[in-house]
Amino acid sequence: MPINMNESLPSLEQLPSTYLVSLSHYSAISLIGAEQNNYLQGQVTCDVNDTNEHSLLVGAHCDAKGKVFSAFRLINRNNAHLLIQPQSSLTASIAELKKFGVFAKVEITQTSELSFYALVGEQASELLQTNFSQVPDSLTPVVHSDGTSIVYVAGQQTRYLLIAENENLTEKLNNFNLNTYSTPVWNLLEITEGFVQLSEQTSGEYVPQMLNLQAINGISFTKGCYLGQETVARMQYLGKNKRALFSLTANTKTPLSSDDVIEKQLGDNWRKAGDILACYQSDDGHCHFQAVLANDVDKTTLLRLKSQPEIKVTLQPLPYSLIVE
Repeated sequence: MPINMNESLPSLEQLPSTYLVSLSHYSAISLIGAEQNNYLQGQVTCDVNDTNEHSLLVGAHCDAKGKVFSAFRLINRNNAHLLIQPQSSLTASIAELKKFGVFAKVEITQTSELSFYALVGEQASELLQTNFSQVPDSLTPVVHSDGTSIVYVAGQQTRYLLIAENENLTEKLNNFNLNTYSTPVWNLLEITEGFVQLSEQTSGEYVPQMLNLQAINGISFTKGCYLGQETVARMQYLGKNKRALFSLTANTKTPLSSDDVIEKQLGDNWRKAGDILACYQSDDGHCHFQAVLANDVDKTTLLRLKSQPEIKVTLQPLPYSLIVE
């Protein structure tokens, strides 16, 4: 294990300038075989034909009704497509992919030999340059160097994913000599960056536009048919979608749960506004969570936690626009 493993849950302001995160809750669905490209193209929202060994795609895997099983980051490693995602959303997705995959020349498995870490912060690029022969950037977001796949994750915070066989990362990570945080810190970063975190309970509940995937290039509206495309297209072109994913904050030391409910004030009454999908609660009570709410909420909307009605909930700006041309 890397040195300096830190089990504390700091607020954003308490995190060091550069650090590692152990993504022990992450895994990937691997697809490999003669028909891996054609098969996956008919299953997911992104255009798999655009992928190569240096590309990074964001996408979703939906059911026939357009409800999202999983949201993933897609890379190619050792001739396989890897759908990188939390294990909590992987179970339903891989079961459905295998169900239809029996008719194609493709092998579909969950990776078991890979470790996932994140390198975050101001000195991240410099550390990678010192320890690897290649470093990715916004133009070449994926490189494979010394047996490690390094993925540049665009956003407000500098982030890289490091993916390699379990035993191969240990020496490199120890050379960084950084604090290593547990997986909830990655959830915090994903929440603030507006990337949806699905659980077993919320998998299969929302269409892609309710999770803002159209705003982060996670949906291709020009590719051919795929599972759930009719619903996704109807949402896009007929203006049917009335909900969106939002990032919110609150201050409370009372434990939150990811299935908690957000309420909004309507006159003298309070009504359900939406469900919390993921939450992060720092040791000092700073809370960040993401919830699917009506897409017309704004800073003037009064929000609160149903379980803690005295706690005010504040809407935070997303790092991207929900209005897509």
